[in-house]
Amino acid sequence: MRMTFSKFALLAGLMLGVAWAATAAGPAAQGKTATAVFAGGCFWCMVHPFDELPGVVSVTSGYTGGQKVNPTYQEVSAGDTGHVEAVQIVYDPKKIRYEKLLDVFWVNVDPLDSGGQFCDRGNTYTSAIFYRNDEQKKLAESSKAAIEKKLGKTVVTTIRPAATFYPAEDYHQDYYKKNPLRYKYYRYSCGRDQRLDALWGRKN
Repeated sequence: MRMTFSKFALLAGLMLGVAWAATAAGPAAQGKTATAVFAGGCFWCMVHPFDELPGVVSVTSGYTGGQKVNPTYQEVSAGDTGHVEAVQIVYDPKKIRYEKLLDVFWVNVDPLDSGGQFCDRGNTYTSAIFYRNDEQKKLAESSKAAIEKKLGKTVVTTIRPAATFYPAEDYHQDYYKKNPLRYKYYRYSCGRDQRLDALWGRKN
């Protein structure tokens, strides 16, 4: 599935950045942090909800879940790599629990949409939780059951084992900070906040 026109238009004229230099492990290599990976449609919109949470060290936009090694944005958007847009969150488990990250994840996605998220359609933009160990899997499954009970509908968000995470190109990182006006316009025109407000009863 190719990128939507609105997203393509926002990227027009932007120079391709150099490859993101951070490794998939990031600060986690120090052994004092943990990592969570969530897919919730456009990764631009999934960074901000986690970025300023106390205990979160970093949030990286990228691609995961597919078979293509070192995919580019254009390749992932074309829909042939098997990857989804996702964010990798490095956090301090002594300051913030995985359960809190799950809570934030759910209210920033439409877990009832199996065809993408908001205006972005296709498998590239479907929602998913990528667990890194048995504890994360157990907590993810428990939280999904709670959301199904809350909404009274089947939640289609998948829970999958973690795969290699490939950081996206530099111009995608912290997009909401680098291009605040374009980000706000894209988010609004995509109908993301309108749907989240209707689904969860609050604005995000």
